Order: sequence, then structure tokens, then C-alpha cells
Amino acid sequence: MGVALKLAGELRRLQPDLRCVLTTTTTTGFSFATKNAPDWIEVMYNPLDFWPIMRRAFSVISPVRIVLIEAEIWPNLVAEAHARGIPIAVANARLSPRSERRFRQFRAFVKPTFQLLDLVCVPEREDVDRWAALGIAHDRIRCTGSIKYDLSGLENRLEIQDRRIFHLNVHDPENFVLFGGSTHSGEEEILAQVFLKLRKRFSSLCLFIAPRHVERIREIRRQLESLSLEVRSTSEAAIHPGSKPDCVLLDKTGELQSWYPIATVVFIGKSLTAHGGQNPVEAIFAGVPVVFGPHMENFSVLAKRLVARNGAMQVRDADDLERSLDYLLGAKESRARLVENAEAVLSEHRGASTRTALLIVDLASRR
Repeated sequence: MGVALKLAGELRRLQPDLRCVLTTTTTTGFSFATKNAPDWIEVMYNPLDFWPIMRRAFSVISPVRIVLIEAEIWPNLVAEAHARGIPIAVANARLSPRSERRFRQFRAFVKPTFQLLDLVCVPEREDVDRWAALGIAHDRIRCTGSIKYDLSGLENRLEIQDRRIFHLNVHDPENFVLFGGSTHSGEEEILAQVFLKLRKRFSSLCLFIAPRHVERIREIRRQLESLSLEVRSTSEAAIHPGSKPDCVLLDKTGELQSWYPIATVVFIGKSLTAHGGQNPVEAIFAGVPVVFGPHMENFSVLAKRLVARNGAMQVRDADDLERSLDYLLGAKESRARLVENAEAVLSEHRGASTRTALLIVDLASRR
């Protein structure tokens, strides 16, 4: 959803009278979009990809162009757009290993749909051949860089306001914060056990956890309290301002990026006990070093480049995580060097939003 809003903003900059309809299939996406979308964007749930319903949606919305994000490609939507002469593009076109296997397995069925796409903007050069193998002509594929990794606007990075959370003064460099971002089941307990060991050396250390799914908050809280940790949620800060919890749980969606700057080190979730990984870019944008586990399949190219250029640390297991965090918490210069190197890797994607928007505007003007 963040990619869609960022791209829409760039399109609006190029075309100031632009109005958009932004659709989503999830309640989380809908909540995030309605909270963050400007008034020139109307947010709605994606119509069911059933021909009569899709045809009705086209008649009501009357789109002049359609931009799909990543791999959200709907056959009836694409077919109806093509029949009406409406250009259709895919921005930030990403193929996870799972999606690629599925598309290749059913290539005979997906190829007719893919051949109707007018423009496919991919993040990496190696993605060009992967998408072409699914039936898209090479001359319709453009390597623009990743909008997710676009550092444009980094100079306006969110700064921590006069934010105090319970007893913790986030402006005090003596306060260390271990932050688990977008964690999945099993990772919270590992982080808590590592935290208890590290606190013996770093007495001011506090643990922040932002689970990927906030509905797991109660379950996570029970797990951590069973380890004799005092746990509070961020929404309890106003009720118990003097409390001194060991662990704070972020219990609201859409706020992760604004909390990352308080961290000393961030562990990227879904990479240790689950597969796929989560996006490390928001933490890097916040100027914080990142550590992730062995399972970053959904961000494999980026993860490999970060590790190869000393822009992130990748760990094998819980013991390796403890050793890496222990090192980083005690080495301020090493933390700064990781961030500097990570930003250098991401700089290769600077301007991706503008490049993509220009191609989309040009595509529409050629119709």
C-alpha cells in the first residue's frame, strides 16, 4: 500500500489535476490507505474479479489508466481494460519465488493475460528475463528500480518528536532499544530470551516488538510474561506513564515506520522462524542498523547485496542472533557503518518512483 501511495503522489506531481481510485483486498490495507491517503484519492475494496462485477466497476469508475502494484494481476480486470482500450501497467513488478513457480506451472493459462499488459516496471535487471519468460514482450518491460527502496525524500526522514514512552527517554544515547519489526510466531520468544541475556551486559536495554499481525498481541504478551518480563503496549503509555516495562508491544497498525527511529538495532521479522522475510528498508530509512535471519526469500536480491556490502548482518539461528546483537550494541561505529553502507545500496534505487511515473504518463499519452 505504501508503494501505491508513493507512486500516486509522484503521478500527482506530474499531473496536478489527477484524481485516483485506490483499491485493496485486505482490511489492513484499507485501514492504512484511508488513514494515509490524501483527499484526491478515493479508497475502496477491490471489486471481485468476476466479469459482470468488473464490467460494472469500470462503468462506475471510468478509469483512463490502470496501475497494478507488484504481482496483483487480475485476469478479468486486465481483459476488460484491454477491451476498452485502457492502458494497463504493472509498477514495482515483483516475482517472489513462490509466485514465479506458480506462474510457470500455469503458464498456458497466465500467458494470455500477461500478453495484454502494456507496461511492466521491474525493480532489478535480472527481473526482465524472468517476466519475459511468462509471456511479456521484452519491449514492454522496463527496469526502473524499486519504489519500495527509493531513497528520494530521505532528507525528510521522520525525526523523533519529543516522544517519551513510559520511563524511556529515546533522546538519551545511554538507552539501548532492541526492536523486533514485523515479527512472526516464535520470533518474539527468541527475541525475549536473547534480550534477557543481553541485559546482563547492557542494563538500560529495552525490548520493543512490533508483530506483523497485531491481533497476536495477547498471545505474545502471555508468552513474554511467562518469562517474568513486565510487558506494556504503546497504547497503555498514557494510562501508566510511570511504568518501567522490560518490553513494549506496538499494538497499532501503520505506525511502525514512525517508531523505528527509537531503535538502536532492528531485527527484521519473518526471517528466523518463518520464511519470506519482511522489508528492511523502513528501518534503514530511519537510520538504524538491521539484522535478519536466513529466510529473506521475498527480498533475496536486496538481502544478498546488503550483506555483501556490509550493509546488514544475517544470522543463522538464535545463538548467532545473540552474538551479533551483543557486538552491535557495544560498537557504535559499527552500527553507523552498517547504516551508511545500507543507504549506499539503496541509493541505486533513488528516483525509481519518478522513472515509473514518467513511463506511466507517457504510456497514457500514446493512446
